[in-house]
Amino acid sequence: MKKMRISSHPIRYLFVILAALSLLILLRYGLHWFGREFLPVKQVLFTGYKHLSEKELMRLSAINNTDMINLSAKSVKANLMKSPWIKNVSIRKDFPDTVKIMIYETEPFALLEMKGKSFLIDGDGRLLEELKGEAIPFLPVILSDPFKNRESFTEAIILARVLRERNIAKERNRVEILADREKENMAVMIDGVVIKVGYGDYEEKFARLFELEEEIKKKAMAVEYIDLRFSNSVIVKPVKEIVK
Repeated sequence: MKKMRISSHPIRYLFVILAALSLLILLRYGLHWFGREFLPVKQVLFTGYKHLSEKELMRLSAINNTDMINLSAKSVKANLMKSPWIKNVSIRKDFPDTVKIMIYETEPFALLEMKGKSFLIDGDGRLLEELKGEAIPFLPVILSDPFKNRESFTEAIILARVLRERNIAKERNRVEILADREKENMAVMIDGVVIKVGYGDYEEKFARLFELEEEIKKKAMAVEYIDLRFSNSVIVKPVKEIVK
């Protein structure tokens, strides 16, 4: 009768796997120890920032008591991107001890006035921060509540983009987008004159307005409102004179 022989191959494979795992653990620990002892991060250089302070950036990055080897650029970027002011980050390690971080900030797009408070917002409508002081010139002001009526707020962002592209906010004293009303009644107030626009086709509507703007100025007409909601027409409602 032949005796059965137990193959030693599985045991050999298990030994190799355990040895490889042990080597990886030792290597990882060794790199961690080497980085901590000989390559600590001594300097973090931020560039490209304007609205955030270096102190705020350092706090957001959470780079504390780490080293060049074990520093995770992915984690640092994720930490920094939590700020609504930051739209992108570029990180570079300059050995032996310096981390360089380029910050790409979001530019303020408009002001949102909501419940008696003013907020800076970006081009996607995200709140950047509450504005404590005076309003920033050259930015359109949106009167809306995005938490109650997202549709009108989204339309207001689209309209604000058209106004910015035409430099209307820069050329006028104050531009307000009145989006806290019904769809058909959405309007823009430019230097005190109400311009009814409704939803959509904003470029075409304002092109019609600017064709007649000079004529309105020449007539020195006091205007109550201008209506652009109807195709191929501009309705100008003059202020009624008070008869004494």
